[in-house]
Amino acid sequence: MSAEPARAYFGIGEVIAQLRGEFPDVSVSKIRFLESEGLIQPARSPSGYRKFGAADVDRLRYILTAQRDRYLPLRVIKDQLDSDQPAAGPLSRRELLDETGIGEAELAELEEFGLVLRSGRQYPPEALEAVRAIAALGRYGVQARHLRVLRASAERETALIEQVVAPIVRQRSPGARSRASLTAQDIASLVLDAHAALIAMMLADAGFSDAGPGG
Repeated sequence: MSAEPARAYFGIGEVIAQLRGEFPDVSVSKIRFLESEGLIQPARSPSGYRKFGAADVDRLRYILTAQRDRYLPLRVIKDQLDSDQPAAGPLSRRELLDETGIGEAELAELEEFGLVLRSGRQYPPEALEAVRAIAALGRYGVQARHLRVLRASAERETALIEQVVAPIVRQRSPGARSRASLTAQDIASLVLDAHAALIAMMLADAGFSDAGPGG
């Protein structure tokens, strides 16, 4: 008898069945495309059939989540997956709590106000940065309920980006989704730069410039 544990590997159809509840658009062609781009490397049976282990399924789940929720282009996702930095991957609830030092009730409040997002039971690495920043704001007396304006602003800015890239997505040509993701990231960076500059100008106008009198 083989010493290999039962269900150590899954066929491509079984993998799709596992992922389809969370990613309805996943397909055989999608997985084959990701393999051709070097993002996944499933083992092969002697007859040539793909054999996916649990780590392969987790890797696929991360890739699909990064595309859907973060609009990352495949080259960026591949760089993150190939990196040795553990922060590139999603976080469990326990990991997020341990890394930030906040409690369950505090995290639940942040989720209630839409300040921390998750996909299923996992959190994107940006959640770590968000929680740390919000905790730092708390030292100035800023509470989660005060930050709902940030969520509203982010939603409006995201809607603007989606509107700009929508024509690219509708092309439905090979690589359209990747081009849309890359364009969305570029626009997001510019929006953040403009946002920071606008806040700086408004603070200066209110008399809180870091420049001295006449500076």
